[in-house]
Amino acid sequence: MEAKENNRNPLSEDMPGLINRDGKPIIELLDEAFAPVQEAEPARRRTIGELYSQKKATDEIGQLRSLSIQFGIPLLAELPIDHMSVDFTRKIPIQYLKKQKIVPLETPDAFLIAVSDPSNFQAVDDLMRIVGRHDAEVVLSSEGTILSAIGHAYDLGRDSAQEFTEIMNGESADSIISEIEETADLLDEASDAPIIKLVNLVLAQAIKDRASDIHIEPYAGSLKIRYRIDGMLYNLLNLPRRIQSSLVSRIKIMAKLNIAEKRLPQDGRIEVRIGDKNVDIRVSVIPTAFGERVVLRLLDKSQALLTLADLGLDATKIKLFDRLIKSPYGIVLVTGPTGSGKTTSLYAALSKINSPEINIITIEDPIEYQIEGIGQIQVNPKIDLTFATGLRSIVRQDPDVILVGEIRDRETAEIAIQSSLTGHLVFSTLHTNDAASAITRLIDMGIEPFLVSSSVIAIVAQRLVRVLCPRCKEAYQPDAESLIDAGIPLSAVNGRQIFQRRGCNACMNTGYRGRTGIFEIMNMDEGVKKLILKTSDSNQINEEAVRNGMSTLVQDGARKVLEGVTTIEEVLRVTRVLNRNSNVVIEDETI
Repeated sequence: MEAKENNRNPLSEDMPGLINRDGKPIIELLDEAFAPVQEAEPARRRTIGELYSQKKATDEIGQLRSLSIQFGIPLLAELPIDHMSVDFTRKIPIQYLKKQKIVPLETPDAFLIAVSDPSNFQAVDDLMRIVGRHDAEVVLSSEGTILSAIGHAYDLGRDSAQEFTEIMNGESADSIISEIEETADLLDEASDAPIIKLVNLVLAQAIKDRASDIHIEPYAGSLKIRYRIDGMLYNLLNLPRRIQSSLVSRIKIMAKLNIAEKRLPQDGRIEVRIGDKNVDIRVSVIPTAFGERVVLRLLDKSQALLTLADLGLDATKIKLFDRLIKSPYGIVLVTGPTGSGKTTSLYAALSKINSPEINIITIEDPIEYQIEGIGQIQVNPKIDLTFATGLRSIVRQDPDVILVGEIRDRETAEIAIQSSLTGHLVFSTLHTNDAASAITRLIDMGIEPFLVSSSVIAIVAQRLVRVLCPRCKEAYQPDAESLIDAGIPLSAVNGRQIFQRRGCNACMNTGYRGRTGIFEIMNMDEGVKKLILKTSDSNQINEEAVRNGMSTLVQDGARKVLEGVTTIEEVLRVTRVLNRNSNVVIEDETI
């Protein structure tokens, strides 16, 4: 009798008389489930998941399948979160749900409570009492799926939108600002709850709106906060100038910067977690005439690296680029202005070729994504670890592939070229307008033309264009002048729809949602190499590459317009200076 008592589930004493769909009491089922694995520790209460894991009986999905059959509780691999109600987020702390691994899911069709442990019916009872529903159907799901649903619900149910509206309308701004101004001490001021709340709201709203940067800009009479979304800046808040010091001090403390130093630029870093997203924030503070200006760059580390297809390359360019990045030696350059996605393209290339058989080492400033299996070095000028000095050390590490974040000077360019000529594949970036201009830039740095022609195997130029919102884009008939400017022949429009932006709630009334790339890939064939030995004129080099089959940025943008991906205005915005003459159009047979 004593042994039987020890094998009894210790949690069963606290549970109500719940039954499963087959009418069998849950308590008896729990006793049966605990019997094979319960050790003689009656004083310690452990969950079924802990017991199964300790015995290493099976993996999590295997456990859930077994428990689903045993208790007659449905198992859901994915939870219905698309149309879930988030009213419960105002009543229940997120920490409680995460601790209990439980989430309520009220949809138009049913009210579900998802649990990862079927023995946790006390939490189920408490949850039903709090939300005022007693008709819940209990379902099983994995811990990761439940935690993701919790994060999604609290992201949707966050008060930030309402509170921001109130602040922008001035309804609650005075009360918050007066609370911020109650203390004069800087440390107290920075740790005061209202300013913490304001900073948290700014960060949470930025992540929710897919912002890549937050600009905090002081002016004579106001403090502006702007977000950069899909490459464009949008005003978010206009706050009184007097809270600028408190706001900047709070951000400095989060980034572990010197709050007393207001005369020199400072750089720092913040790591935050919002729901199921881990976000890395780069902080830059500079002094201006009206106070310190702050720019926060947001990097969602939970997002997976893009593949070559995700970048916006068409099938032909993917095939060409795939061949280039598998070359045994040479230099592949990616060019474009700041923020055009060069680093993302290089990461996609490295991920494609990354394998245990090759040694890949990078030197970057900064390291944006950490890739398993690749050695990554962070530039640090304070200790004289520059691209050039780091590259010298890398070549002694027996690398097969080297990534240099940027070629900024002659020394780095020379070492990169020497590395490529001695059997290494080198990736790097340059800030030039197009592919042909990269040749001119290298020669201008002092690199001999014959070294450029013998080491560089390809140059990729790219821009980012905003993608039309699929919910609200509308077809229209553009005028002939716009088509000519975009390099689209009138004959190519026959039978095709061209779209323009409109704006809806899904895209924040911008008409765009997300971005994609437009590319030109200049393959260094014999004709281009011979021309480089004669001249460094980028116009002549570009014309030669086009004659040999290169598709320009303008042409690639025109194709995406005809495919309904983006608008003529977007293509012209990023390529207008590159349209060397309006006679360059895409050929009908290549569309």
